[in-house]
Amino acid sequence: MNPSLNLAITHLVNTGPDNFAICVFEAPYPSGRVIHDCVWHPGLTHAWQEWQQMFALHSRLDISFGVTPQTQNIPPSELLSLSSSQTTNYTSRLMQYLGMSLWRWVFDGPILGCLERSSGIAMGQNTRLRFRLEIRDPRLIALPWEIMQREAGQSAMSLSQNILFSRTTSEVESLPRLRPDRDLNILLVLGEDENQKLQLDKEAAILEQSLANGSLLGSNFQGCAPCTVKTLLQPTPQQLIKELETRAAYNIFFYAGHGLPGPDGGYLFLHPEMRLNGMELAQVLTHTGVKLAVFNACWGAQPAAVEGQAIPSSSLAEVLIRNGVPAVLGMRDQIADQESHSFIQSFVQGLRKRLPIDHAVAEARQHLLTVYKFNQPAWTLPVLYLHPEFDGELLRSYEEGITELPETSIPGIGSLFPAAWLKSAGNTYTLQSGVTRIGRTADNDIVIPEPSVSKSHAEILCRNTFTGTTPVRTYYLQEKSTYGTTWILRPNGWQQIHRQEVPLEPGMQLKFGSMRSHSWEFTIEDS
Repeated sequence: MNPSLNLAITHLVNTGPDNFAICVFEAPYPSGRVIHDCVWHPGLTHAWQEWQQMFALHSRLDISFGVTPQTQNIPPSELLSLSSSQTTNYTSRLMQYLGMSLWRWVFDGPILGCLERSSGIAMGQNTRLRFRLEIRDPRLIALPWEIMQREAGQSAMSLSQNILFSRTTSEVESLPRLRPDRDLNILLVLGEDENQKLQLDKEAAILEQSLANGSLLGSNFQGCAPCTVKTLLQPTPQQLIKELETRAAYNIFFYAGHGLPGPDGGYLFLHPEMRLNGMELAQVLTHTGVKLAVFNACWGAQPAAVEGQAIPSSSLAEVLIRNGVPAVLGMRDQIADQESHSFIQSFVQGLRKRLPIDHAVAEARQHLLTVYKFNQPAWTLPVLYLHPEFDGELLRSYEEGITELPETSIPGIGSLFPAAWLKSAGNTYTLQSGVTRIGRTADNDIVIPEPSVSKSHAEILCRNTFTGTTPVRTYYLQEKSTYGTTWILRPNGWQQIHRQEVPLEPGMQLKFGSMRSHSWEFTIEDS
């Protein structure tokens, strides 16, 4: 499990309108819980106003906190040197300035120390730090916190190779015990298409193509999760609820269509003159066990507002999370069809590779950045909320999804197969009949206490089958390390593998971690 650092930003009561506290309420070490008081400064307000002027297509949200208009209109000095006629450079500079300003405001004093220590712990475990941000002041919800950036030239937090970024809220209904599923089972709902602008039929076709077996993943990836998709075209609320309750095996609810922000999560326009509000949807999703709700609509992560003032707990994502939906992915603002299709393809590809939800979002966000460039807002639009009790594991890992012939199903079948071992430096480990886990920590079957070995580095999978009446047992190495530090000796030398499944043959030589480490030999009895 990834170490987690959870931060909350809250307004200080009985103080001025611009006084806040930033609290660390979960850290991967005992003394990590700290509180830091800070004051919102006018430069952030002005940068947000500039951002909305440049990028926002929805109604503007006010976060002035009582600062006078004269102070608000003072431009940040970092933006004065750039002519607004240089549109491309200006948008890039504005995005960078706002991202760095948000970073400096959040990670000040002891908060920065918490981040650095937590990042060091994750790095020592050869894994990513799971970073979750809770915004408790509704005025700050709409800000693009995903673009926080420490310095010019460094990646934004949501694009980092070392961090899994998401938002959360602590005011939630508790979750039942969740078990990862074997496959993706998606209910795709195409709602009312206002003015025929959303190309919903094309949306459905692209998503279904993304989910087709083998699509987009490349022939070298094995272990792709199976998936089924059921499409409802402009259903009534009663038809939607009936479908979810009739087949309670859906783990993903995907909505594409028209909607509006509003109290209680806004409204989904399912069918002409028929709509469902966020609170009503939350009840049916939690009742039927949906784990991930995805909204390809411009309002999913956007709070409702009255005269520019955000309404507390009004965004659809917040309402669903608060009522027990484990994960919600929505858009902070309007997203173009082409950008949305590109994100969906990459995101679903990550899910089918059995990545955690926040990891799949990170890969899809990086894809948007690559295609549409840093100075365009596309990569900043997806906003992921994760329930604080949910680790984002939607699907079982590859070996747990394999259908094997259990040895207990036929008496005495275990004695029909020869034993197998891994041997290294005088040590011999017998491989189990199911899964043998290899890694640095004590919860593995084979423990290799070396810094270059990941916490969960690799697994050896054993499968029992029959060829006619002849029992056959085969072994496969599933590489799972963070940086791909697993090696196999080939005729032309040591070959590095990463996130691959490789069949094992008797006498095969392996290395885990550093190339200077001891080699391991795979052996089968009487081979």
